[in-house]
Amino acid sequence: MLGDDPASRAAGVRLLDVGPGRAVATMTVTEAMTNGHGIAHGAYVFLLADTAFAVACNSYGRRAVAAGCDITYLSAAEVGDELVAEAGERARSGRSGVYDVSVRRADGSAVAELRGRSRTIDGTLVPLGEDET
Repeated sequence: MLGDDPASRAAGVRLLDVGPGRAVATMTVTEAMTNGHGIAHGAYVFLLADTAFAVACNSYGRRAVAAGCDITYLSAAEVGDELVAEAGERARSGRSGVYDVSVRRADGSAVAELRGRSRTIDGTLVPLGEDET
C-alpha cells in the first residue's frame, strides 16, 4: 500500500514496523517542509501521522479509508528533526475503527497527537509482507 502512495513517498516517509492494528513510520523534516515561521508545516506532520494511521487500519488486509481525523499540535518540529509516528488501534467493530497516533521526535519528545476514525470499504489489499515497499 505504501508503495502506491506518491505523497508519502515524496515526503520521504519510511515504514519501520507494521502488525495487526498498528504501524510505525518515520520522516525527516527538510527545508522544503517548512512554513513562514521556519518550522515544519503542520500539513507534513499530519501527512506522517495519517500515513501511519492508514497503514495500521489497512493492516488486516481489508481496504480502509479515513472517515475523519483530529490532530493536536503540541510542539514545533524543525529542519533536521527525525519524526516518528506510532499508530495503534483503540477499537474496531464491523466496518469502523478508531486509531491513535503519536508523533514524536527521535528523542521521544511529543510533537502531535492524532485520533483517526476508519471505515472499511469494498475490496481487499495485498496481504502484509507482499510488495510492501
